[in-house]
Amino acid sequence: MKTIKTTVLTLITIFFFQSCNDFLDVPSYGNLTENNLTGVKQIESEVISAYAAIGNDEINRPLSLWNYGNVRSDDAYKGGNDQNDGDFLHFLEISSPSIGNETWYTDVFWYRNYVAISRANFALQLLNKISEEEMPNRKVRIAEMRFLRAHMHFIQKIIFNKIPLIDETLSPEDIANVSNVALTNDELWKKIADDFEYGYENLPESQTEVGRANKYAAAAYLAKVYLYKAYRQDEMNNVISVDATDMQKVIDMTTFVMNSPYRLENDFAYNFLPGSFENGPESLFAVQFSHDDGTTYGRLNMGNALTTPTPGGDFNKPSQSLVNAYKTSNGLPMFDVYNSADYNETTDKTDPRLFHTVAIPDKPYKYTNINYERNQSRNPGMYGYFSSLKENVDPASEFYIKTGPWYANSKNQIVIRYADVILMRAEALIETSRFAEALPLINQVRNRAKVSTGLIGFATNVNIQTYQDGVNCTWTEDYARKALRWERRLEFAMEGSRFFDLVRWGIADSVMNDYYLKEALEHTYYQGAQFIKNKNEYVPVPIQQINFSKGIYEQNYGFLKN
Repeated sequence: MKTIKTTVLTLITIFFFQSCNDFLDVPSYGNLTENNLTGVKQIESEVISAYAAIGNDEINRPLSLWNYGNVRSDDAYKGGNDQNDGDFLHFLEISSPSIGNETWYTDVFWYRNYVAISRANFALQLLNKISEEEMPNRKVRIAEMRFLRAHMHFIQKIIFNKIPLIDETLSPEDIANVSNVALTNDELWKKIADDFEYGYENLPESQTEVGRANKYAAAAYLAKVYLYKAYRQDEMNNVISVDATDMQKVIDMTTFVMNSPYRLENDFAYNFLPGSFENGPESLFAVQFSHDDGTTYGRLNMGNALTTPTPGGDFNKPSQSLVNAYKTSNGLPMFDVYNSADYNETTDKTDPRLFHTVAIPDKPYKYTNINYERNQSRNPGMYGYFSSLKENVDPASEFYIKTGPWYANSKNQIVIRYADVILMRAEALIETSRFAEALPLINQVRNRAKVSTGLIGFATNVNIQTYQDGVNCTWTEDYARKALRWERRLEFAMEGSRFFDLVRWGIADSVMNDYYLKEALEHTYYQGAQFIKNKNEYVPVPIQQINFSKGIYEQNYGFLKN
């Protein structure tokens, strides 16, 4: 059992939070206050509590962000029984989230993320009051807490856009008066980056306890923040420029990570298997889960419980568009014509990553000898027959746990992996007109995909090739950009990032409205669906939070204030 996993499980039963009226500044309680959390051992416990908070996964707060990053994009259907089953997800799927219907979903998501931020801040307050003589690893622990705080602020930012930035220096009175527009968009990104920068400067290159953030994880996440920051948005969410200085920061940080011990897994599949495959060479930072640890069910990845192909789940269903996107012609993506006809396993060649990402009827489920069956789809007429694979495990394995009406698993959730570092670097190079340097990077990811066939012997129709300038393509800047964006879709499909990529690039409206037009021909609930530019790039700030702030918080552009 991983040390930090065991410690988290011990402490998770101790640390809870008070009411939502003052959660931004309240530490965990149960006789735990600044007055009695003074010793090193106690402070270390509060640090572990902060790690526990980022993994406090629930049905409405999945770490994988499948609800906000997959279902809102062209990669996934909501799934479930019908559009009323998890109806807020339905509104996300058709780009129609509205103010007032978010009570149980986005409001709780907002609340719990700030609970996690408050745990990191409380630990920082304690760490600021102890000397390095008393606690020699004090600076490392501070860096870890700032890393976790930045991670949560990053998630809040890409989902809600206008968010208050809360740090450990603020008193309860200060927090009550912090606006969610106190900082400009660029200033807010810079504040998040500053926390990761501190981590990069003060974390060790490796940690003795698996699960703690290290210098390479901080550098990778710092690159990710600067990648988002580089695409400058105006008040209406339009991408108005791409900042070369920020892109150079992406290049610098990815250079550092690529000179580390981290690397691509030998097989793409290994990133999504439990047990001995966890915390592998590609996993820069992962939230740790466990089972058989003395608790009722274990420390489980509950946020993905709804995605299992079971009577109570079957949400987060891969779209036909995503499956079609894996089709290849002479080993390369089909780009603009990929969706002109649906994937046919008899006549079409495909990227092998399809079979690691999508459960296809009559094909082995999660590399077992048991096929995924059509009758495992709850409403195929509405949501199709495909199911999501990456976040799930073999139902016969020890990592698959029944928890009441749902099935969860104890597989770690990777937050950032090495393939992302490679493709972030490629993107930054392309956007700074160094597109020729991006070619071998994208090919590195494709080459790994090409050899990832050891566990999918049943897939005999795979064909993926690298880009060869002047042979099978003409590698211009525009072509490189198209190839990079396509590669991100294929590599990270169903990992909760697709929608945020579209928004970052400023193309969410065109991609989603084209998708809706095509889907409406097959699915009636898409008829009338429309992505409204300058509005649907972000989820509205929950009205409950605006009310709690007594009107200090402002609503996102495009939504009514109440």
